[in-house]
Amino acid sequence: MTASAAKDIIARAVEVLKENDHGDYTIPTKGLYPFQWNWDSCLTALGLAHYDEARAWTEIETLFAHQWPDGMVPHIVFHVWNDGYFPGPEVWRTGRPTATSGITQPAVAGFAVRRLFDRARDRKLAAERACKLLPKIDAWHRWFYENRDPNGEGLVAIIHPWESGRDNSIDWDQAFDRVPTEGVEPYIRRDILHADPAHRPTQAQYDRYLWLVQHFRGLGWDNALLHDASPFQIVDPGFNAILIRAAADLADLAEALGDTGIAKANRARAEKSIAAMERLWSEAHGQYLCLDRLTGKLVDSASVGGVLPAFAAIPQARAAAIAATVERLAGKARHIVPSHDPDDPRFDAKRYWRGPVWLVVNYMIADGLLTAGHAEVARRITRSSLDLITESGFAEYYDSLTGEPLGGGRFTWTAAMVIEFLRGM
Repeated sequence: MTASAAKDIIARAVEVLKENDHGDYTIPTKGLYPFQWNWDSCLTALGLAHYDEARAWTEIETLFAHQWPDGMVPHIVFHVWNDGYFPGPEVWRTGRPTATSGITQPAVAGFAVRRLFDRARDRKLAAERACKLLPKIDAWHRWFYENRDPNGEGLVAIIHPWESGRDNSIDWDQAFDRVPTEGVEPYIRRDILHADPAHRPTQAQYDRYLWLVQHFRGLGWDNALLHDASPFQIVDPGFNAILIRAAADLADLAEALGDTGIAKANRARAEKSIAAMERLWSEAHGQYLCLDRLTGKLVDSASVGGVLPAFAAIPQARAAAIAATVERLAGKARHIVPSHDPDDPRFDAKRYWRGPVWLVVNYMIADGLLTAGHAEVARRITRSSLDLITESGFAEYYDSLTGEPLGGGRFTWTAAMVIEFLRGM
């Protein structure tokens, strides 16, 4: 790509970020997602920093201003009233001063804050704002291991598919069948008013999503109870890898800022979890697999969640195997990295997390593989990602076989990731 073309794409990406900017937080896209989402905001901050460092810090600070007293950071903050999204605050009923959801999302904040700090042009501003975020992010990490790793294994579980960020992945199908649907309150979905229903989770899946929300609400959103009370307890390798990377990055940042206590705690968490990840490795698939904590068995589902651990400091042999897996996937799909292996009969190139490509996941995989020394595979992911932008614009996600834009349009974190990709070229 020429320098002129890159400059033009970055300018268009900045336009997307600015139109979705609500002053101290961004929304993912108009219509479909009208509130602040957790990991969207943290990764969007990287794009915001391209033209406004102070605004980038504010994005993450706004999210953490709504951290729960026990340390959890919710996956949605409902800053304003808007009936265009379901389930809204009237369903969650978490009782927070500003309405939030009652579950969390991938803990990418530690990574994002470290990256903002490392790149900062205004070093004084970065140090001041990072210092204030350090204990908040540390509290969130501590919350995960206290509430989602009850036996101290070093790996945390998600208790709702929405927590993973990969809402309707094939990874969840078998365990999700355990979730009942009886007693689900009547509801009207809003997502299918903004996107093709054939590209979204099914009605049966939504019924189960809502059953879990009602179940947790009935327990008063007490995080000391929710893990054991959930019929859905999945150890997701991608989710854990993000937490591991965030803990390691937070440890480095804390050391740089002179907080040895936070540094030591997060270094220990990352090291213990990396060792525990070996339990999730599948030699047959050349990647990690999810673990169903209730059955104690690995889930036979080769998704992008098992490729995403490249983002963390996994052993070199594992990183090499994942690089080879990405190369194999490149022979099956026109665009990489598909969210599921196209050879699986359950693969669906257009339906949400069951086959399409997401640039935010591509960014993390490419970043990890580059660090691990697999630069050519990382560059291949970057080129494929930028091809999608030039062909199909800033979509939420893309058909991995055709490149067709899917989901929401003019999507914030897609635009942010494009800026990130082009920074590294």
